[in-house]
Amino acid sequence: MEYKKTDKAPPQGAQAALRALRLLKLFTPEQPELQLAEVSGRAGLNKTTTHRLLQALHSESMLDRNASNGAYRLGPALMALGVQALSSNDLRLRARPLLKRLAEDSGETATLEVPIDDTMLILDEVTGSHFVGAAGNVGTRWPIHATSTGKALIAFDELGVDRLSEQLASLTSRTITNRRHLEDQIREIRRRGFAETVDELEDGFSGVAAVVRGGTGQVLGALSICGPTQRLSKVRRASLGATLCTAAERLQPRY
Repeated sequence: MEYKKTDKAPPQGAQAALRALRLLKLFTPEQPELQLAEVSGRAGLNKTTTHRLLQALHSESMLDRNASNGAYRLGPALMALGVQALSSNDLRLRARPLLKRLAEDSGETATLEVPIDDTMLILDEVTGSHFVGAAGNVGTRWPIHATSTGKALIAFDELGVDRLSEQLASLTSRTITNRRHLEDQIREIRRRGFAETVDELEDGFSGVAAVVRGGTGQVLGALSICGPTQRLSKVRRASLGATLCTAAERLQPRY
């Protein structure tokens, strides 16, 4: 995964901490274990520096090691921090009742997602009543350009398309990989207020989303309703989009 540069300059003396954090981000669901040489190559660091950072993370249980092959993987301390972050996240706590109502009323899966680099992270999820439905997992990260939540974020977030990687991965035959075509769709999203994805993330999967804002209007993430494409027709997506816009507005704090 490619991480984009930002205009924020790191504080002095933070280089080692930043390098360690970037090493942790190299571990993905697709490659949960990495050898020293793999981490070194992907991070662009020499093996001595990489080994020192990995050992420091291992000593704090941020990383664990596979006893059979010596490969590194994310450790129990990170799991504990993740659980703590979820339990203390104010947005997640406030959105939970809304997700339950959205899932109950629609019969489909409702999610709360937030951006991380060029992906959308499922922060919370409530599955619908249908036997066959959409179900990811809390903690799943999806490519931002192929999701309804990601496209909603791009449309209304101040970073916009700058959140995207240079190369947009094609996940299905309908995934939009041309930036100009995506920008055309973003203009339509701004006009109607909600975003949708139809067979772009996965064949047979569709979703609708609206952004969630903070008290000063800043975009925090997005609410979505998703399910099988055969149930989410164009007319139904429009109806769900309007429902999500109302729900997201209700979630915004009023000071």
